[in-house]
Amino acid sequence: MGKSYPDRTNARGIWKLKDISRNKITDGTYPGSSGHLALCGGGRDPSASSTVDSFSLVSSGNATDFGDLSVARMSLGNCSSNVRLVFTGGEDPSASNVMDYLHFATTGNAADFGNLGQAQGNTTKGTGSDTKAVTTSGNQDADLLQTFNYTTLGDASSFGNLTAARNGAPQGTGDGVRGTYAGGMAPNQSDVIDFVQITTNANAVDFGDLTVARGESSSVDSKTRSVVFAGRTNSPSSGTIINVIDTYQISSLGNAVDFGDMAVATRNLSAGLSDTVRGYCAGGQTPSITNRIERITIASAGNATDFGDLTVARDAVTGNTTRHGGLSQFNPRAPELYSPTGRPVGKDLGIMSGGNTSGNNRQTTIQFIQIPSDGNAQTFGDCTVAIEAKGVVATHNRVIFCGGYTPSPSATYSDTMDYISPQSKGNAADFGNLSLGRYGLASGGNSTKGVMMGGDSPSDDNRMDSITIATLGNASDFGDTTINHYQGAGNINSSTRACYMAGYSAPANTNVMGYVTLSSLGNATDFGDSTLARHNGAGVSNSTRGLCAGGFSPSVSDVIDYITIASTGDATDFGDLSTSRSVGPSGMSNSIKGVFAGGETPSISDVIDKVTIASTGDSTDFGDLIQALKYVSGNGTGHGGLS
Repeated sequence: MGKSYPDRTNARGIWKLKDISRNKITDGTYPGSSGHLALCGGGRDPSASSTVDSFSLVSSGNATDFGDLSVARMSLGNCSSNVRLVFTGGEDPSASNVMDYLHFATTGNAADFGNLGQAQGNTTKGTGSDTKAVTTSGNQDADLLQTFNYTTLGDASSFGNLTAARNGAPQGTGDGVRGTYAGGMAPNQSDVIDFVQITTNANAVDFGDLTVARGESSSVDSKTRSVVFAGRTNSPSSGTIINVIDTYQISSLGNAVDFGDMAVATRNLSAGLSDTVRGYCAGGQTPSITNRIERITIASAGNATDFGDLTVARDAVTGNTTRHGGLSQFNPRAPELYSPTGRPVGKDLGIMSGGNTSGNNRQTTIQFIQIPSDGNAQTFGDCTVAIEAKGVVATHNRVIFCGGYTPSPSATYSDTMDYISPQSKGNAADFGNLSLGRYGLASGGNSTKGVMMGGDSPSDDNRMDSITIATLGNASDFGDTTINHYQGAGNINSSTRACYMAGYSAPANTNVMGYVTLSSLGNATDFGDSTLARHNGAGVSNSTRGLCAGGFSPSVSDVIDYITIASTGDATDFGDLSTSRSVGPSGMSNSIKGVFAGGETPSISDVIDKVTIASTGDSTDFGDLIQALKYVSGNGTGHGGLS
C-alpha cells in the first residue's frame, strides 16, 4: 500500500500498461502524502522571503520547511492542480513576471515554469480547473486576467479583463467551471465580486458584493461555496484591519453574507488553503507580522479557530493545496483501487472514517486499506462533518457512516448519515438521518438492509434503526435491543443475522450479546455472554464466525473472543491483540481476514492488526493508519453478511 502503482517488488497478475504509465508518469506519486498537503511560499519577514512551508490539512500542528522559491519575493499569486503549484509574479520590490513551480509530492526548491505576459505585484491566489489556471494582474492600474496550462511549461497568455482594475489581492475561488474574484483595492478598498467561465477566455462580469469592502484578504473554496477571510478596509493609507469572514455560493449570482469572525483580526494573509471541507489562512499582520494559522469548516458558518504556526512569521505569503474547489477530487482514480485486470475491487476494502487525534481534534478524513494485502492506510476522501464514534454499514457498492459525537464546544449527538461508493474515491454525500442523534452504535447488515443498534443520546438507548442501503432516505424503526447499551461491538453478521457484543449499560460494562433476524422487523433476542464485560471493543466477521477485540474492562484489554453466528451461546477465547487497546478501535473484515485499527493503549494508536477469522490465535501486524486515532469508525466491504 506504500505505492499506488505496481513495480517488480509488488506487481501481481495482469496490469493494464496505461494505468501503470498514467500513475507513474502523468500523476507522479498521487495519491500519496501530498493528498492532504498545504504549501505556503514567499512573503515578507520583514524583507522578501523565498521560504516555502508545508503542513498537513489532516491534523493540527506547526508547518515545516518544504524548500525555496527560485527568487525571494512577496505578494505573489498562485494557482494549483492536483500535482503542481505554480507561483506567479510578486514583488522584490518591483513587480515581477516570474513563474516558478513545485510538485506537491516532492520536497525541494521551485523550478522555472515560464513568464507572465505582464509583470504582476500585489497579487493572490487565482482560480482554475484540473488543467487550466486563471490569475489576476494585481497591479492597481491593470485589470488583466492571464491563463496557462499546468501540464505544459511555458508563458502565460491573455484570458480577459476584470470589471474594474484593482490591486490589493482580489481573491480567486471557483468550482472548476466558474471562477470568482472578490474584493481588492481600486484604489480604495472594493466590495466587488466578479466571475468568469474558466473554459472560455472572456471578460469577467458582475457577481455581487461583499458585506464589507476590503483588500489584502484571503479566500478558500469548496465545490459549492467561497469564503473570504478578514483583510483591510477604509483607505489604503490608514486602513482598519478587520476580522469579518464572508461567504457566497459559487454557482449563483448575489451578494455575500456573514460567515463568522477570525479569532484575530488580520490583513495580508496567505492566499487561502482548502481541502473542500476545511479552509485555512496563514500569516499576515495583526498589526504586527504573525505566524498564526487559523481554520474553519467551510460548510458550517462559524468563527475561525487556531490551527498551528508557520515556520517563520510573515505576511504577503501565498499558498494552495491539491484539494481546493476548482479540482476534481481524486481524479484520476489511481490503480490501487483496481484489480490486476482493471476491474474495480468491491469486496476487499476496509473503510474507516473520522476519529479523534492526540490533539483532541475530530477528523473528516476517510481512509482505506486493501484487506488481503498488508500495508498502511491511504486517503479516500472526507465525510461531511468532523465526528467520532459512528456506526458503519457496508456492502460491496456502498458504505454508510451513521451518527457520531462531537463533545466540544458543546456536546453534539449527530443524526447524520453519509455515504460513499467504494469503487470511486471521493468525498461522502448525505444519505439521510437517524431517528435520533447518537453515538457508539453497533452496526450490522447484509447486502440490502443496515441496522444500527443501541447508542448514547446522551443516555444509553435500546432503539434500533434500519435503512435500505440502496435507497437514500431517513432511517426507520426496527425494534429494540435486549438492554439499553452503547459502544458495543458490531459488524458481526451473516446474511440472515446481525449481532452485537458487550458494551456499556449504565452504570457498568456489560457482557450481554444479542442478535436480530435481518429479514423481519422486531426486537433483538439474547445470544449469550461474551468472555468479559467491556465497552469499545471492535467487531469483525465472516459468514459463520464473529469476533470482538479489545475494549475497556475496566482497564484497557487485549482480549479477542468469538461466537458462531448461527447458534446462540457464550463467546469463546480466540487470542490476544498485539497490544491492549480501547476507546474505539475500528473493525473491518472480508471472508478471510479480520483487521483492527487505531484505539488507545493508553496513548492514541495508529496500529492496524490482523487475524485469520477461521482459526484462533493472536493478532499480528498489518500496517499503520495515516495518523494515530481513537474512536475511528469502519467496516469492510466483504464482511460476513455479504455473499
